[in-house]
Amino acid sequence: MESQKKDDPHGRLAEPTSPAAASEGPAHRRRRWPWILGAALIILGVWLVWPRLHTGRSPKDPRLGLDAAMQGVPVTGAVARIEDLPVYLTGLGSVIPVKTVTVRTRVDGQLDKVAYREGQSVREGDLLAEIDPRPFEVQLHQAEGQLAKDQAALVNAKLDLKRYQELIKDDSIPRQQLDTQAALVDQYEAALKSDQAQVDSAKLNLVYCRITAPLSGLTGLRLVDPGNMVHASDTNGLVVITQQQPITVVFTIPARYLPQVMQQVRAGNKLAVEAWDEFATRKLADGTLFATDNLVDPSTSTIRIKALFPNTDYALYPSQLISAKLLVDTLRGAIVVPTEALQLSSQSTFVYVVKPDRTVEIRNVDVRLTQGDDSAIAKGLSAGEMVVTEGVDKLQAGTRVAVAGATAAPAGKHSS
Repeated sequence: MESQKKDDPHGRLAEPTSPAAASEGPAHRRRRWPWILGAALIILGVWLVWPRLHTGRSPKDPRLGLDAAMQGVPVTGAVARIEDLPVYLTGLGSVIPVKTVTVRTRVDGQLDKVAYREGQSVREGDLLAEIDPRPFEVQLHQAEGQLAKDQAALVNAKLDLKRYQELIKDDSIPRQQLDTQAALVDQYEAALKSDQAQVDSAKLNLVYCRITAPLSGLTGLRLVDPGNMVHASDTNGLVVITQQQPITVVFTIPARYLPQVMQQVRAGNKLAVEAWDEFATRKLADGTLFATDNLVDPSTSTIRIKALFPNTDYALYPSQLISAKLLVDTLRGAIVVPTEALQLSSQSTFVYVVKPDRTVEIRNVDVRLTQGDDSAIAKGLSAGEMVVTEGVDKLQAGTRVAVAGATAAPAGKHSS
């Protein structure tokens, strides 16, 4: 097919055009511009972001050219120090009052009055409650009346006996009558003793109508409300009082440590005991060893220990679960590091020691004692050397480190 020629406006012949070229128009060229613009934006974005992804810093960061490896692996360290390390035996136990009393009525009657507040601290002899005294006042009057009656009868019997004794001298009465009168006097004297006992019993019942605290301590919740009938045979009682100053803590320790404890006790040493909360995170009170049980529990191979605490601030409460620490010894001048610095392998215990050039060295150590957050080192470490406590998962021998948070007491300083 022959191509067509067209004259341009200036009279020149136009170049021949192919059908493909003829099909491209302005609309097709407009569709290509978004793709070209998008590609340019992507290239610009990669050029801007690439330095951040490659170095982790802004392109304007002046440290961009530093070698990260020269700065070292960030770790936390602590300096080995010389301290007196206390040796504790720890055991779980509970708080037990020295005395616990369930207050009950000793007479039957209606509860008229409650004179204490629940949870109140009371002293021995303080009024707690009152029982209606009127029935016992009536009993007292009856006993006193019977006593007066028998006293009058005794006086009369003694007068008759005196007359009979005079008459018997003249044989005016038979001997039997005199003996009978003497026996009657003895009978009235015995009746007076019984009457006096009845009077004393009625008076005692009146005393029992006033219920007082048998010991000093804290009252519990009220068990009976005023207006109720109470009886001496009631099992629950009126209120429970617990003595809390002083108070005891009973806990257990492994029986294998008993000789060490008894050696200190026989030497006359008063062993200190600390009471902590059940999670051993907060210290509650200080006390002393009071007694040890006289037998070992064969099922658990433990022995019970009782400690006495003044409990002046009521920090310990009956039946409270606590963690007790019994101080049995003190290591003098021990080299101490944080327990978290110790690392375990299949052959030994070791630490990462930071050398003066800020590289680490793996050092095997012998641990003398681990006590909570601190461990005493018997061999392998000197006071003043720095050990790594955190960040050990990235370390090996010769690794350069950047130590932060190194703390310790000056070498040679003993803690009190």
